[in-house]
Amino acid sequence: MSNEYRHILVAVDLTKDSQKVLERAMHIADRNHAKLSIMHTLEPLGFAYGGDIPMDLTSIQDQLDEHAKQRLAEIADDHVPRDNQHVMVGMPDTEIHRFADDQKVDLIVVGSHGRHGFALLLGSTSTGVLHGAKCDVLAVRVGTSEDGEESAE
Repeated sequence: MSNEYRHILVAVDLTKDSQKVLERAMHIADRNHAKLSIMHTLEPLGFAYGGDIPMDLTSIQDQLDEHAKQRLAEIADDHVPRDNQHVMVGMPDTEIHRFADDQKVDLIVVGSHGRHGFALLLGSTSTGVLHGAKCDVLAVRVGTSEDGEESAE
């Protein structure tokens, strides 16, 4: 088997489904002897609140960043070296694309809830990643129970 993928990026949201997404990527990385990186993107507090809050949000953003790094380590430490674990601040699809381009990623693995109807029209991170990626994207179905029913979380 040829090594089709050399660098796989797993983009996670730090929920319980992140482990399922990572496991799927690990199988592909093992088969291809590929490097595995994992990332989570925090949206800056300024995006959510703009100039509406007359205070410096830097310390809160730093706390969120540290919490995200700890949670990412809980998910990935057994499988991905710390040097390949990344927490970025920005818009998720934009940061995923930037990382993938900069690091020569040839497969991005993301979780997808498989939304339809209005939820699909409004978009999601996985949709944004898919439409702007210059490499292959694997959307791993998450948020469903073993029998295919949508989970309540």
